[in-house]
Amino acid sequence: MKTNLFKAAFFGMVILFFLSVITFSCQKENIPEDTKSSSASNDQNVQSEDPAPESIIAKAEAEAATAPYNLNVLLLGNRGLGFLKFRQNPDTARVINLDTWLFHLKPNHTYLLQRAVNPIADPTQCSSTAWLTLGLGLTPQAIHTNRFGFGFQPLWRNVSSVARGTAFYIHFQIIDSLTSQTVLTSDCNTFAVR
Repeated sequence: MKTNLFKAAFFGMVILFFLSVITFSCQKENIPEDTKSSSASNDQNVQSEDPAPESIIAKAEAEAATAPYNLNVLLLGNRGLGFLKFRQNPDTARVINLDTWLFHLKPNHTYLLQRAVNPIADPTQCSSTAWLTLGLGLTPQAIHTNRFGFGFQPLWRNVSSVARGTAFYIHFQIIDSLTSQTVLTSDCNTFAVR
């Protein structure tokens, strides 16, 4: 009789243990606040290292002023993609900011952003192959990708030597800095110097 009572008590405790484990594992709100915030900050760190292209493009679209002064340029290729946020502030400096993002390219590698322009009167539009490597002013600057193939580099170009209102056709490409092979290209865009 004692053996049956012992078995029943043991069996009851095992069932109670499993029910309590199931009950507590299903409750999401029992996570302490300090754990939630550290978990959120870890998620933000991962996102800041490799953000989604859609979120960057959507944010740029929301803050873009009227073309042809500011452009949102998508760069596409067989592998990966790029996004260029081309912005001209309405000031006397006439500096174009070229924030450049690269996604899903070769990890731990370097790339270069180039542009070619044609005068707006040219009927061939973006036919120029006179590529200029962009960077920090007149100094070319590489864009480095991390271990996930994501890269970001804020570049800029001074266009104060060009008269205000001068319009151009412009297109961009991303090249491999070691092989000079074209990796990503953009469509033809028009812009005017602000």
